[in-house]
Amino acid sequence: MIIRIFFLPLETSEVSSICYNQKMFTITTWNVNGIRAAIKNGADQWWEKHDPDLLCLQEVRARPDQLTGPPRAALEKRHPVWNPAEKAGYSGVATFSKAEATDSILGLGIPRFDVEGRVIQTRIPEFRVFNIYFPNGGRDLSRVGYKLDFYQELLEICDEAHAQGEKIIICGDFNTCHQEIDLRNAKANQGNTGFLPEEREWIDIYLDHGFKDIFRDLYPDREQYTWWTYRMNARKECRLAPGLFPDLRCPGCGCGRCHRS
Repeated sequence: MIIRIFFLPLETSEVSSICYNQKMFTITTWNVNGIRAAIKNGADQWWEKHDPDLLCLQEVRARPDQLTGPPRAALEKRHPVWNPAEKAGYSGVATFSKAEATDSILGLGIPRFDVEGRVIQTRIPEFRVFNIYFPNGGRDLSRVGYKLDFYQELLEICDEAHAQGEKIIICGDFNTCHQEIDLRNAKANQGNTGFLPEEREWIDIYLDHGFKDIFRDLYPDREQYTWWTYRMNARKECRLAPGLFPDLRCPGCGCGRCHRS
């Protein structure tokens, strides 16, 4: 299977692929920051044009009954799975699949996290895909502990799945920049959530547990971002969607780095 993944939004269009068993399977992951607003801005035209096998959206901030008209009808054809937060207009993830998944699971099975609608697990042939909107640590850092607990609980689930022979793909908004190259003005943000040492360390731990940051693995020196803000007249850009994959080796060359751009 060739896993092709889109990380959106990017400053330039980018497509990456990994070879596995010579079949193509496309995943799009996108923090839409409100699906209704995104559709008004033409996001639905993009995913209809590119037609991914699996469309993983984060921070949808809506329930399915809040969508209407042709956009909802188009998404309904994609075997939709929604996991909205209990709090209206907050968080939420949704996964849409061209072919019906063999299984879908909402959440992690841990109520303190699942009430916020942050996870959908989708089983496709040969893989389990986690669509995740990771918690933010808060401007006052009051939720950093909650965020780190989330990382730990998720890793325990992944470790157990790996022990049973499953291959795991984690995509979504990690709300953490791993390295200085992933963040504009890194020094100015060392005390802010999203770039705290204890948050960044958890990305290292995931990499030590058999995952690869697929974008950084393919493009070790590229400065490219998935999120930016002009809040308080200070531009902040960062890459919050690493995309963690198992260590896949291409049957053709064994390099694990085959891709197309």
